[in-house]
Amino acid sequence: MGSLETTDAVRGRMSKQRSRDTGTEIALRKELHALGLRYRVHRRPVRAVRREADVVFGPVKVAVFVDGCFWHGCPEHVTWPKNNADFWRSKIETNRSRDRDTDRKLADDGWAVVRVWEHEDPLSAARRVRDLVAERR
Repeated sequence: MGSLETTDAVRGRMSKQRSRDTGTEIALRKELHALGLRYRVHRRPVRAVRREADVVFGPVKVAVFVDGCFWHGCPEHVTWPKNNADFWRSKIETNRSRDRDTDRKLADDGWAVVRVWEHEDPLSAARRVRDLVAERR
């Protein structure tokens, strides 16, 4: 196999990975709602920036991103696959770089960004978001 080729089984698993409305994201949204917060989902905080936040509090300019440990290279849980190692390292590092770029672009436009890792407790993450939203009101 070439360096970018993969097995049908791996290709099938990866194609089934949800990019929105993941279990972690829904759990966070339920906790935010239970805390009395109202928000928009899957919106671009800044039209000119082609990046979509998972949860958006428009009036106070708070954007929440729920990041998967594998896809975004969680410092606690990142694993580096052995098959196609160069491809996956490049992919994850590119994601990390894009996340930093997104944070910078939104901050430049006055937005506060909250990054929630998939392994975080949804209630703790929701409280962190609630506190930031309250602070910016």
